[in-house]
Amino acid sequence: MKKSTLQGVYYSEKKVKNVRLSWKNLLLEPERVSSVCQDETIAMRRCRRGSAEAFEVFVNRYMKDAYFIALGLVGNREDALDLSQEAFIRAYRNIKHVKPGRRFFPWFYQILKNLCVSHLRKRRYRKTSSLDAQDCPEVAARDDSFCPEVVAGRNETKDKVWQAIGKLDDKHREVIILRHFQNMSYDQIAEALHCNKGTVTSRLYYGRKKLEELLGTEKGGCLHDVS
Repeated sequence: MKKSTLQGVYYSEKKVKNVRLSWKNLLLEPERVSSVCQDETIAMRRCRRGSAEAFEVFVNRYMKDAYFIALGLVGNREDALDLSQEAFIRAYRNIKHVKPGRRFFPWFYQILKNLCVSHLRKRRYRKTSSLDAQDCPEVAARDDSFCPEVVAGRNETKDKVWQAIGKLDDKHREVIILRHFQNMSYDQIAEALHCNKGTVTSRLYYGRKKLEELLGTEKGGCLHDVS
């Protein structure tokens, strides 16, 4: 089991899997939203003053979300754990620069997303370079390092869905994961992506449409089979 220390905060794959999904909790328990927001506001103030203990609030609340978002984007369990962990480390180092009143998760998501995108670019570059070195005339497809069986738990139906998701471009894969696997609302996705709700709606529409084509199914394909 992989583990490390984030300024005294224990972070491991086992702990990631045992922590509840925060966004889903907020959707299922709306009466908790006000309390959670107040807690985060207080934690943000303390973090800006350098409190590692206060930052643990965010690690515990969002580590599972971060792990599974990264897993959905990069398709590799170890990479997802490393990237989500690195995102928290960078967030801790830079949280003092967050403007007062800004919520943690949308800001943190940009750090996580940028790390995942950078990782994918490097991985594709390494793959391309390897093929070039072998005088291979064709470059591998963009998703050839995406491991659907890792994400889906080696279920045949889930594998097919994740293979299809792996073929989506980044912006469409991203909204599919946030909406269907993190259960985030359109407003929450828009806030996390720094775009308007109409853009989220459009990307989801085209992402689902592409999945239908890839899966040969109707009305959203088999997304419910991997939730």
